[in-house]
Amino acid sequence: MNTLRLLWDRLALYVPVMLMGVMAMGTYWLVRNTPIVGPEATAPVARHEPDYFMHQFAVRTFDDKGHLKSEVKGVQARHFPDTNTLEIDQVHIRSFNAEGHLTKATARQAISNGDGSEVQLIGAAKVTRDAVTDSAGQLQPSMTFTGEFLHAFMNSERIKSHLPVELTRGKDRFTADSMEFDNLDRVMLLKGRVRGMLQPGVAP
Repeated sequence: MNTLRLLWDRLALYVPVMLMGVMAMGTYWLVRNTPIVGPEATAPVARHEPDYFMHQFAVRTFDDKGHLKSEVKGVQARHFPDTNTLEIDQVHIRSFNAEGHLTKATARQAISNGDGSEVQLIGAAKVTRDAVTDSAGQLQPSMTFTGEFLHAFMNSERIKSHLPVELTRGKDRFTADSMEFDNLDRVMLLKGRVRGMLQPGVAP
């Protein structure tokens, strides 16, 4: 009996060591089998490449009453998903404002944002607003802007350019090195070398 007790006492001395060994082996196993977490995967850099093309196309948009709001035609178009822009060759645009007044635009190339509210016209650019009668009953002559670059904001009815432009309003004619025009506020800002030719007898 004393021998058995002595054996048990000696065994009890080694139990903590055995437990520590088991824990060490368990820790080693966890380290070996735990997947290594590498650096977070970075999102692929968006490349400026077209995801679809259109040829000899016409795209029309309508308002909530079913009235034609805009029409864009071109020989070819390329859509770039990284910027959500559309590049159009030989573009023809018709846009109607809330009063139904028509604005037309043409150019060798255009870059439009996703909803067509902002268009950059490049090469032989031309924007024409038809003559209209305003709310006071006065006739506003037609206006035509021409240049190598015109930036048209369709919803806010603004046009600007950092390059030379020519403006024709009725029979009046102006040229400038750069321009900003706000049709809603009827404000025209011409910069640089500004020249104008006014014809008498033209409605204001």
